[in-house]
Amino acid sequence: MDLSFGVDAVLLARIQFAFTVSFHFVFPAFTIGLASFLTVLNGMYLWTRDETYLQLFKYWLKIFAISFAMGVVSGIVMSYQFGTNWSVFSDLAGPVIGPLMAYEVLTAFFLEAGFLGIMLFGREKVGNTLHMVACVMVAVGTAISATWILSVNSWMQTPVGFSIDPDTGQFLPEDWWAIVFNPSFPYRLAHTLTAAYLTTAFIVGGVGAWHLLKGRVLNKGVLTMFSMAMWMAAVVAPLQIIVGHEHGLNTYEYQPTKVLAMEGHFDSYEDGVPLILFGIPDQAAGEMRYAVEIPRIGGPILNKPWDAQMDGLDTVPDELEPPVGIVFWSFRVMVGIGLLMTVVGLWSLVSRVRGRLYDDRWLHRAALVMAPSGLIAVLAGWITTEVGRQPFVVYGELLTAEAASPLGAAAVGASLVAFILIYFAIFGAGVVYILRLMATPPLPGQRGVREEPGPIRTAGIMPAEHQTGDMNKEGTA
Repeated sequence: MDLSFGVDAVLLARIQFAFTVSFHFVFPAFTIGLASFLTVLNGMYLWTRDETYLQLFKYWLKIFAISFAMGVVSGIVMSYQFGTNWSVFSDLAGPVIGPLMAYEVLTAFFLEAGFLGIMLFGREKVGNTLHMVACVMVAVGTAISATWILSVNSWMQTPVGFSIDPDTGQFLPEDWWAIVFNPSFPYRLAHTLTAAYLTTAFIVGGVGAWHLLKGRVLNKGVLTMFSMAMWMAAVVAPLQIIVGHEHGLNTYEYQPTKVLAMEGHFDSYEDGVPLILFGIPDQAAGEMRYAVEIPRIGGPILNKPWDAQMDGLDTVPDELEPPVGIVFWSFRVMVGIGLLMTVVGLWSLVSRVRGRLYDDRWLHRAALVMAPSGLIAVLAGWITTEVGRQPFVVYGELLTAEAASPLGAAAVGASLVAFILIYFAIFGAGVVYILRLMATPPLPGQRGVREEPGPIRTAGIMPAEHQTGDMNKEGTA
């Protein structure tokens, strides 16, 4: 049986890495924000002594532990691919990326792993103060881990601070400050961290919306987590649009070909750049078919005049163009989801002001549908970033085709099939278990299913009439 599927080994190696990193990426994208959410919940409990926050902490802690474990396991597999499928890249770029990835383990992963046990099991053993310190350290560790990994990726996107050995072709570090804080790093870090917080917010909000739609309106834990999630969505989603725009401008400065693919600009423009909303990219013909566009507005979006001139992909050699169709559409998926997140966040603000945050069932349905949107958006953003960098693995310096190991296509294809089968079996089971945990409401015994949906008038976390009294009673608000 030919497991090469008629595809060359380099493309199969890219598909394999894309598959494994996609599985891995969704877990840190969730746990980075969830670690901070747990820290806030624990801090609120210690400050207010409201048992609701403690119960919510315990509820989400189990989900965090499982997600964190799956993220670690899926991440370990990726590191082996540097030595199997990408040994040439590891040899040439190892002097630069090797220390950075080692710093991630030493400063971040050990920090997370060292305090995770205390966070999970130590409250009754070490006391509230040290337990809170452990929660903070885990949250900080996840952010530092993302910082180092994004520094590595950003250097591959905008490589600086190095020289190339004329004999071996290796990238030799010359300025570590320039390498770590390379030109795209601050923008990519801000964009990714805000995306992680939004991902967590919409998952938490989606779980809260699920229970609200089930009628669990007297469950204080459900109301609390839904309110907190909507606050995060309302604040961070508009901020993400601003951060993403600045990141796009930085990308246009250092990787203009990627932005041309994102925007679908095959042609050069002499008098104003249009904004192409939709279309069907035809890379072979070098044109955007059935384009729906707004004239001249593309220039100001890129900080150019209305009548700006701009070179298109027709000025780029064909062999140096990224796959435009993938980049064009993945970018639109990411931006579209970001706009929908902003709409839901602002919608929740309006409902909160009107006192209908827990009674607006259309908002709850929208939040439920949007629950996985953050995961989809971060994957779409990653595809835009990585596919848009092609055909380079180190932008402008090392071609992807020259970085792969000299392996046969059948060998890479066989391992790819094995990864697909094992990942869907193991991680699929883990995801199903997480969903089952989410389907169970927090604070058992406080389900309070009402007979008729009545209005719940409040702009805060809890309806005033539910803040005291017997939470086990059924009734309408």
